[in-house]
Amino acid sequence: MAELPIPDLPPARCSGRFTISTLLGMEEGGRGPYTPTEGSSCDSVQPTHLSSSTLCTRTFGYNTVDVVPAYEHYADSKGVGEPRKGRPSLADLHSILKVTEGLAVPTASLASPGHAAEAGPEAGLEEAEGEPGRDSVPEPVRFGWVKGVMIRCMLNIWGVILYLRLPWITAQAGIALTWLIILMSVTVTTITGLSISAISTNGKVKSGGTYFLISRSLGPELGGSIGLIFAFANAVAVAMHTVGFAETVRDLLQEHNSLIVDPTNDIRIIGVITVTVLLGISLAGMEWEAKAQILFFLVILVSFINYLVGTVIPATAEKQAKGFFSYRADIFAQNFVPNWRGPEGSFFGLFSIFFPSATGILAGANISGDLKDPAVAIPKGTLMAIFWTTMSYLVLSATIGACVVRDASGSLNDSVAVGSLGCEGLACSFGWNFTACTQQRSCRYGLSNYYQSMSMVSGFGPLITAGIFGATLSSALACLVSAPKVFQCLCKDQLYPLIGFFGKGYGRNSEPIRGYMLTYVIAVGFILIAELNAIAPIISNFFLCSYALINFSCFHASITNSPGWRPSFRYYSKWAALFGAAVSVVIMFLLTWWAALIAFGIVLFLLGYVLYKKPDVNWGSSMQASSYNMALNYSVGLSEVDEHIKNYRPQCLVLTGPPNFRPALVDFVGTFTKNLSLMLCGNVLIGPQKQKMPESRLMADGHTKWLMKRKIKAFYTDVVAEDLRSGVQMLIQAAGLGKMRPNILVLGYKRDWRTASPQSLEDYVGILHDAFDFKYGVCLMRMKEGLNVSRVLQAHVDPTTLASEQQASTIFQNKQGKKTIDIYWLFDDGGLTLLIPYLLGRKKRWGKCKIRVFVGGQINRMDEERKAIVSLLSKFRLGFHEVHILPDINQKPRPEHIKRFDDLIAPFRLNDGFKDEATVNEMRQGCPWKISDEEVDKNRAKSLRQVRLNEILLDYSRDAALIAITPPIGRKGRCPSSLYMAWLETLSQDLRPPIILTRGNQENVLTFYCQ
Repeated sequence: MAELPIPDLPPARCSGRFTISTLLGMEEGGRGPYTPTEGSSCDSVQPTHLSSSTLCTRTFGYNTVDVVPAYEHYADSKGVGEPRKGRPSLADLHSILKVTEGLAVPTASLASPGHAAEAGPEAGLEEAEGEPGRDSVPEPVRFGWVKGVMIRCMLNIWGVILYLRLPWITAQAGIALTWLIILMSVTVTTITGLSISAISTNGKVKSGGTYFLISRSLGPELGGSIGLIFAFANAVAVAMHTVGFAETVRDLLQEHNSLIVDPTNDIRIIGVITVTVLLGISLAGMEWEAKAQILFFLVILVSFINYLVGTVIPATAEKQAKGFFSYRADIFAQNFVPNWRGPEGSFFGLFSIFFPSATGILAGANISGDLKDPAVAIPKGTLMAIFWTTMSYLVLSATIGACVVRDASGSLNDSVAVGSLGCEGLACSFGWNFTACTQQRSCRYGLSNYYQSMSMVSGFGPLITAGIFGATLSSALACLVSAPKVFQCLCKDQLYPLIGFFGKGYGRNSEPIRGYMLTYVIAVGFILIAELNAIAPIISNFFLCSYALINFSCFHASITNSPGWRPSFRYYSKWAALFGAAVSVVIMFLLTWWAALIAFGIVLFLLGYVLYKKPDVNWGSSMQASSYNMALNYSVGLSEVDEHIKNYRPQCLVLTGPPNFRPALVDFVGTFTKNLSLMLCGNVLIGPQKQKMPESRLMADGHTKWLMKRKIKAFYTDVVAEDLRSGVQMLIQAAGLGKMRPNILVLGYKRDWRTASPQSLEDYVGILHDAFDFKYGVCLMRMKEGLNVSRVLQAHVDPTTLASEQQASTIFQNKQGKKTIDIYWLFDDGGLTLLIPYLLGRKKRWGKCKIRVFVGGQINRMDEERKAIVSLLSKFRLGFHEVHILPDINQKPRPEHIKRFDDLIAPFRLNDGFKDEATVNEMRQGCPWKISDEEVDKNRAKSLRQVRLNEILLDYSRDAALIAITPPIGRKGRCPSSLYMAWLETLSQDLRPPIILTRGNQENVLTFYCQ
């Protein structure tokens, strides 16, 4: 750690750590006047001066810029009135401290505005101590695991099926299979509970419940689709539970002949009134809602106790007539085995009826933002709720199966003497003859026929009705609260359009009032429809979708081995989670196959929308971790694959500088590498490392985003170097990963080579030599308008020039029409000159272009040479059928063009008068780009060849969309850089179409063999 001097300043208060503003006021130098002694404390020494607080540290016995670990360093947000805290940056620790007026400030901090203090010392003290006159913000209501999760989940799990269908299921399936159905259902919910416990303990959970957990685990694509349908499912579930309550009230009214209007409209009237009252409870705040839930919970408990008491009370004659005989071993034995009846009399038919009564385990997680400690409350409360509700189901099915026979007439006249002749069935031994109604299937009572068996068995029947009311209303209230909470989080994330309006929160709990009103409108709408039988299976499947994705989230996060997956809840298994996900999907189809298909269709549609929109969010999801794993595994696996010419791909290192400075070059290479091969945009930052490194870090993300916005599939990388050539050498050697390494260097043509500094000219040509030395192919691009549009981006220029520059920057984004791509395959470089135009021709923008191939030849052998080239191209299967032989390639160029070339190289000639080599080297000392007379003479034929080729290009390819030609190679150490650039200039000058000068590394990139 860097030790700091301690100037003579007034004493200060000690808090045990520095703030960022503290770090900006430290001096550089030696130890200072204070030498720590054993037992010395913070108060016994002179502290350092602080710029915005007076805190100090003596943790290690001396002042240090480093800080000790603290919660604030890892928290996203600050509390109200809390001072700004943070750890020093790496630059603060190891950069040079600049002394200014007795204070030491890290130079990196001075250069970075992000480290500047936001307020003076006084403001810092005020923030630290708080403002006395300021009203304190009231604490939001927070619940523990019992009231917030366990009771809420138990109420949502319990429902009308418990009271009205479980006795009937016991009669159909028998006690044994009923227990199996219960345990199978609970297995799925328990696995889901374990998965949600693991996810909820892997980091701080905020509001949003199920949507928040899935979206932050699997990403916005699946999370967003589930969040929307889960919120909608909860809203419709409000209507379903309310209608269940309204039907029970309607039935009571019918028994007493007190209908309001008619049976259907009574459901609507009672339902709307009920959901309006529930809305009022919700709008009153979470405290009132929690009190209402506790009231419902107590009502249900009383109804259970009432039922259990009723089972041990001796049966009256009326109850015996309805099939209740208290606990009997032979009744238990008879009801232990199944007795299937009716169209729904099958194991999976009954399973599909019972399973919805095991759901509801997400009610506590859905209000995660209102829990004191979600990481503790969600696992504990959810699992305890599953345990106690499971026990209640098992006890209920076993007790009622031991007390009530399957069939009973309900008539007191059916009592007979025990052992009477003609009496069949178990009830005969208890003095009742139900034979007639059993044979005629007309019995109105008994477990198989009477849904109100619990009410009949109980000590006081109306309490069971009250329990039904409590179960339905509590479930409706839980869904009415869950839907807006989940939807509010979804709205804040802005994954879908037109829903942001509902994300606003009100009050200390940030209550989604607008979400409550939307849920109310949806619920009332479905209550008024009063036909929920069709929509109910879809809603059940929506909940099962959530279960499946929660389990898959847990499995996926575990299987990716991400270091960030560290749940404090350890009692889960990734394979059990995968099993839970698969079983949830299977159950979806067992319940209602068509509803499962609809649910999947909606999920896929919403998933596709988010994938298309690509929201700008970064939640560290397991999908991101999986992408890394896949990329890593495939990259490592690729290293084991031997290279073959058939699998050759042009992997390009493009010297773009900042990519937005040369958009045409980026677009051109991106066109033929997209979905095919690697493209790396390289940028060399020239200057001192200390000065350029911050710039590199700041620019990299911006350039990557620019590439993505332009839909270019490429990487961006930069290096800091003293000069361009050494930077490119770094890129050539270090760019790429394993087998995914560039093999082609793509760069723009240096238009200003005649006026640029001679050293830059040497570096440019040296880069080409370096590329060949490292076995790279080279592709040079030249456009008439130039490639660099940086001056357009950085300054105001003439509008005409601006228009031409903009046109040049988008030329390769436009369709090329019915033009030609002209390939001048003059020298055999391995086939790269042919391959790049072929790859371009496969793209839609270039699809209508005709590709022509030009090769050199002799006038007296044109047909033979053409046939030979056509035959070779056909073996390559490139589809190039138009081949032209250039017999006049060796003709002498026109004198005016020769003179233009001589004038071009004149400023760079040494004019040594053909002196010996030693004298020439001495004259060229310090200016290696100069051309000696002997070099001009030796390369005369090659120079004239370039002049002649330019004439041919102007004759044949004036209107082409693109020209691809094999450039000459200047021998290293023998061809001065200025002469080589003169060749390239002469070859490509005055051409309207873009021209690419492509030279492979003389190794085959094309083959006509199949192995």
